[in-house]
Amino acid sequence: MPSPEPRPTIHIPGTTSHTLASRGRRNDREGTLRYLKAGTGAPVVLLHTVRTQAEHFRHLIPLIADQYTVYALDLPGMGYSEIVPGASYDEPAMRAGVKRLLTELDLHDVTLVGESMGAVLALTSAADLPERVRRVVAVNTYDFRDGIARSSLLARVVVSGVLMPGVGPVIAGVEPKAALRRILQGGLGDKAALRADYVDELLQVGSRPGYPTVARAVYQSLPSLIAARSRYPEVKAPVHLVYGENDWSRPSDREANTELLPAADFTQVPGAGHFIALERPGILADLLSAAA
Repeated sequence: MPSPEPRPTIHIPGTTSHTLASRGRRNDREGTLRYLKAGTGAPVVLLHTVRTQAEHFRHLIPLIADQYTVYALDLPGMGYSEIVPGASYDEPAMRAGVKRLLTELDLHDVTLVGESMGAVLALTSAADLPERVRRVVAVNTYDFRDGIARSSLLARVVVSGVLMPGVGPVIAGVEPKAALRRILQGGLGDKAALRADYVDELLQVGSRPGYPTVARAVYQSLPSLIAARSRYPEVKAPVHLVYGENDWSRPSDREANTELLPAADFTQVPGAGHFIALERPGILADLLSAAA
């Protein structure tokens, strides 16, 4: 008898968990999507990054739920969204999951807030659905060479191993707690912002059957995230670019995006790293409150 699917170990007060069923089409590889919902008001959709899930926004959701209806999506194959054998995890496929949420729930006047990979998806989804998206807040866009491998020597070694032919799938299936914690802390100015219960939750998700294949495929998708930058000038909604002072992106990466989005607002958060939603959620809440 197969083991039951694990359940989230973290509950965010005021949230409820929901799913979007697979559309049941022949050869459909999109699968069921899980999302969290909270609050009232105009819709905000939160999009997480590589190797994380909707609970990545556990500190931000309570700060904005009195002004917005918040939807925090588990991207395809990640968190508790369905793992579909043979599915693609490149940028267009992940963007399709975001667009499913907006179209199947018939959301309009949406503020898309994405961090890292989620920031790229927020921008490209806005380019595809201009009639539904009101505003984009793109936090530390993950659209530059090497990505998380810039975090630390450990991250470079692990990601390089995961991407290697032959042994890569084996390495992807081995995830010591200490290694995951150190890699994620490499994206934080305040290391204490990475809570132990969140690491435990990520490890539980990582133990789901098929998840190592998803994780490896997501790391392999970085070239498609870089290529997606060509879509940024198509975004018609106002954009706010947010970067941590100590983000993995270089000044040249940030300047390149401001050139693609010359009308965008720009905020650099002093002392912050890549995961601003974990260590400085109040900054994002203030930006959203000002635009409510």
